[in-house]
Amino acid sequence: MKPLSDHVSARLPQLQQWRRDFHHYAESGWLEFRTATFVAEELHKLGYQLKLGREVIDADARMGLPDEAVLKQQEARALQQGALPQWISHFSGGFCGIVATLETGRPGPVMGFRVDMDALDLNESQADDHLPQREGFASCNAGMMHACGHDGHTTIGLGLASVLMAMKEQLSGTIKLIFQPAEEGVRGAKAMVAAGVVDDVDRFTAIHIGTGVPAGEVVCGSGSFLATTKLDVHFTGVGAHAGGRPEEGRNALLAAAQATLALHGLTQHSGGVARVNVGVLQAGTGRNVVPDCALLKVETRGVTNQVNDDIYQQALRVIAGAAAMYGVEQRVSLMGAARSCTPTQPWVDFIHQQADALGIFDSVVNRKAQAAGSEDATYMMERVKQRGGQASYVIFGCELAAGHHNAKFDFDERVMPDAITLLATLALNQAQYGGSR
Repeated sequence: MKPLSDHVSARLPQLQQWRRDFHHYAESGWLEFRTATFVAEELHKLGYQLKLGREVIDADARMGLPDEAVLKQQEARALQQGALPQWISHFSGGFCGIVATLETGRPGPVMGFRVDMDALDLNESQADDHLPQREGFASCNAGMMHACGHDGHTTIGLGLASVLMAMKEQLSGTIKLIFQPAEEGVRGAKAMVAAGVVDDVDRFTAIHIGTGVPAGEVVCGSGSFLATTKLDVHFTGVGAHAGGRPEEGRNALLAAAQATLALHGLTQHSGGVARVNVGVLQAGTGRNVVPDCALLKVETRGVTNQVNDDIYQQALRVIAGAAAMYGVEQRVSLMGAARSCTPTQPWVDFIHQQADALGIFDSVVNRKAQAAGSEDATYMMERVKQRGGQASYVIFGCELAAGHHNAKFDFDERVMPDAITLLATLALNQAQYGGSR
């Protein structure tokens, strides 16, 4: 019987090919048409039971969806770039999610593994010292780049699928592999949770590579993600000649400016860390026109769900008050959200035990607080925990060419086989888990 290490080693050339293909054809959130068709095809060939698109994404729970024209344009481009026609209808309209299930036929828990597939809205570096550019796999799609490692995550998910199917006779219970769209902007996980994809999961693991964790280190339970809400705020006033009849106008720019200043005063909370940021203010059409429109792009964050919810509700009141002050209309659109959720210690300890036993990591860390960012896998973790299950978020350290969300981002591909090895080990050795559920 071939050992796990041999199964992983045999797939190294395929892992690199997959990763570089995904990187070259980067697709941002809700637009992962080509990526999703390739993932579906590989999983189908391996023999997984597939649920696709609307089966795993609740349409009404999606956030930050591109408009219909963009969805159609990007779907057409994906087909031109080699998306597989036999699969693309499942993902049409931006429903680019996949859940692959392996039923072993032997009793055991349902284990869920989640990876994300989307790129960022960013132009990739064309500098000669940027390895993807030099090696010919930099993004060919303007304004879209895998600058956070999700091409690696997708590859890890496919590699895990391949290894587990090859070792199916050594598994028990059920394996669910969740390929999520639109993590950037924390837009996609909530819709998959609303569709029930983790309702039967007993033990859940989400992953990330990099994030400042040193190469060779694995963090078995990353926590301290901030709950967050992402808002687009539209103010609509009345235009008027700024010199001739300014009194006939209703100034949307001033309402937006008033709201911006007031929003940045909402960061005090006895419950802990709170954040508000207005990252964009766009308004007006000309210097001699009373501005009749304005847009704010806002985010709130909180160390707990309650803190963030409180700040969010205060933000809504501030926005309404600013609109009333200047006699303009306001409309708030929720563009993204994530929860604050900590890993369950028994599952973290099991991951730690298995990582230690493998002997492939320079350092195995039980728990480490995350920098003050957000991650929407917390919706899945929260749902699993609500049902009494176990959940964790694992970070695999690796060398990075530049920081996340940087035009020169790249990662050492050697992290992928190590990640697959640990995740496969969790599935193979799940009978050794002694905690609850």
